[in-house]
Amino acid sequence: MGGIEPQSRWQASAFLAAGSSSFTDFLTTAAPELLPSLSGTSAAAGGGAAPADIPHGTTIVAAVSAEGVVMAGDRRATAGNMISYRDMEKVFRSDEYTCVGAAGTAGIAVELVRLFQVELEHYEKLEGRSLSLEGKANRLAGLVRSNLGGAMQGLVAVPLLAGYDEETERGRIFSYDVTGGRYEEQRFAGVGSGSIFARGALKKLYRDGMSTDEAILACMQALYDAADEDSATGGPDVTRRIFPVIAIVTGDGFKRLSDEDAARYALAVVNERMQLPDGPAAQMQQITS
Repeated sequence: MGGIEPQSRWQASAFLAAGSSSFTDFLTTAAPELLPSLSGTSAAAGGGAAPADIPHGTTIVAAVSAEGVVMAGDRRATAGNMISYRDMEKVFRSDEYTCVGAAGTAGIAVELVRLFQVELEHYEKLEGRSLSLEGKANRLAGLVRSNLGGAMQGLVAVPLLAGYDEETERGRIFSYDVTGGRYEEQRFAGVGSGSIFARGALKKLYRDGMSTDEAILACMQALYDAADEDSATGGPDVTRRIFPVIAIVTGDGFKRLSDEDAARYALAVVNERMQLPDGPAAQMQQITS
């Protein structure tokens, strides 16, 4: 039995006690040390800033389409000025009608996403129905806020939530800050160190009513521009066959594009950039006298 943590905290009373449908609230009572802000990775225990060699992930973009929403994330993780991972996944299915991407400290970000996935599943099992998209956005804000202590020590993890709202039958995007502030983005959004360049690209490429295919290409172009300007963002790696992760959420549910389909979009952008290194230009309105 050596090395196995005692499970005394998991007494039957913890499961039978009255409480809310929140899995986070249950952990707060039964095993608070398992929450991200209280885990052993917290820099607060050391009283100093986060080490520069902790892997960080960037960049994620999302765009609303006529059918729902598209989210895409590059695959690079960096530690300081070094590339720590070339094929990290940063876009995940959170439930049937939402996806979430997380940038920042890789370990905290992935832990936050997994806790959010369990939170939604736990609620659905107890209540017999899924949360509304607004409710999911609020729950994720609470999880981000729970890591505020770690964020103040440099272990920042910031998610991007996108989903299909079954009530309004349209795609919606929510961004967050490190304090758990929640903000709805109307057309497109980005998070991560390269997001400023990705958003700049989407400003000139995005238009209302884009098809899913067009939104995917716009997101791929935006990630290419981010990688072109930000060393922490990885572009399509043609030699290693590593391409961005692309997720689609529509009325039919969540779908992650296969590596082959993602490669098709990425190579289309790469081939176009061979002729136009700076990418497609935005259409300008003609002014007549």
